[in-house]
Amino acid sequence: WSNLVLQDGRKPSNPAFWWVNDEGEEVKWSFEELASLSRKAANVLSQACGLQRGDRVIAVLPRVPDWWLLNVACMRAGIVFIPGTSQLTAKDISYRLEASKAKCFITSDTLAPAVESVLPGSQFLKSKLLVGKGSRAGWLNLKELL
Repeated sequence: WSNLVLQDGRKPSNPAFWWVNDEGEEVKWSFEELASLSRKAANVLSQACGLQRGDRVIAVLPRVPDWWLLNVACMRAGIVFIPGTSQLTAKDISYRLEASKAKCFITSDTLAPAVESVLPGSQFLKSKLLVGKGSRAGWLNLKELL
């Protein structure tokens, strides 16, 4: 898909990504924008979060545009993306962290308080990445790093 931007110097007219929420807010990314944003997000995962090819990340996020962006970024970087529903309990998250040996946990600023209690117990976790406008002590913020 990222090669579509380069073919014959022409840009595809259809969006690569088009998201609309319940309030009618839209996010549209062209193929070129998705390629650029996913490269930047892959760099955040590799550099700021210290992840390498084959490492695992758990993402507990609603289906917001950043969920899709991080999914593509993980593919680019060779990082295993493990999605989780926002309905997971602390026990579920703790189990998934240990079973997967995830090195990074990604969640939204609204879900972070619910999962924060189980994160210190993970022996493999290196970094925590927050998606949203908020900030929390000990968490990296995706928007600030992009």
